[in-house]
Amino acid sequence: MDKLAAMQAFVTVVDGGSQTAAADKLGLSRPVISRLLAELEEWTGARLMHRTTRRLNLTAAGAEVLPLCRRMLDLAEDMRAVVAAPEDEPKGLLRVTASTSFGQAQLMLAVTEFVGRYSQVSVDMVLLDRTVNLVDERMDLAIRITNELDPNLIARRLTTCRSVVCASPDYLKRHSAPRVVEDLTLHNCLTHTYHSSSLWHFTHKDLPKSVAVKGNLTSNDSITTMQAALCGAGVALLPTYLAAPLIQQGQLVALLTPYQPMELGIFAVYASRKHMSSALRAMLDFLAQRFGPEPVWDRV
Repeated sequence: MDKLAAMQAFVTVVDGGSQTAAADKLGLSRPVISRLLAELEEWTGARLMHRTTRRLNLTAAGAEVLPLCRRMLDLAEDMRAVVAAPEDEPKGLLRVTASTSFGQAQLMLAVTEFVGRYSQVSVDMVLLDRTVNLVDERMDLAIRITNELDPNLIARRLTTCRSVVCASPDYLKRHSAPRVVEDLTLHNCLTHTYHSSSLWHFTHKDLPKSVAVKGNLTSNDSITTMQAALCGAGVALLPTYLAAPLIQQGQLVALLTPYQPMELGIFAVYASRKHMSSALRAMLDFLAQRFGPEPVWDRV
């Protein structure tokens, strides 16, 4: 049995919704598609689809096997790409995911420079404020800001994510600026749904310090929180990759500067070192060099 051909038939049937559609797309007869599916089921030892005259439904085993088949087909394509092109000529499509705020504020500019340097590489950017399953959603690379990495994935540290407590000049005209972190309990604090929603962590004179905060506005997107701070809605804890230029321009004011908010790592995360495409390797090297140990947005 040609296992790759059987996997391709299975994936194409699922994507096309029928064996007939898969046969047309692959240029094979319907009986050949049916035979490949049967051989794949015999090889895996499980029924992968419920077949009726009107529709095809995945079994529980089929749902488990499908993403693995997609991954195997992707690896086969990577192998052909490695053989077909020298390592010094990155080419192909990269699917990259990141948070909306980091993607818009920093990553898109970096990716634009990258594709300008490597004209044979194209990038599909997927910005989402949730953790993406790289294998199931067919992502080549994720940029994650965290101190808790998935041990099943490969991670390369790119740089550091620092944060700053800040508010607009308008807000500070109406409210006294906090002098110590405990003063934050007297302010309307704009919080993030998933990160530091009710407890903000700091280091002061090498000692950890945390403070419980509350406010009337919570968002799952840092850009939204930033806009609320600019409108004078309250005090925000924002990543410096967003806030630094606004502080430099005087649109926001940095507060509690003797206190250092908890730092996070910014990592490039991918599924495997095996069969890594030259395009992915080039992007990893490019991002690590461009961002550097000291973040470019903090250097001023």
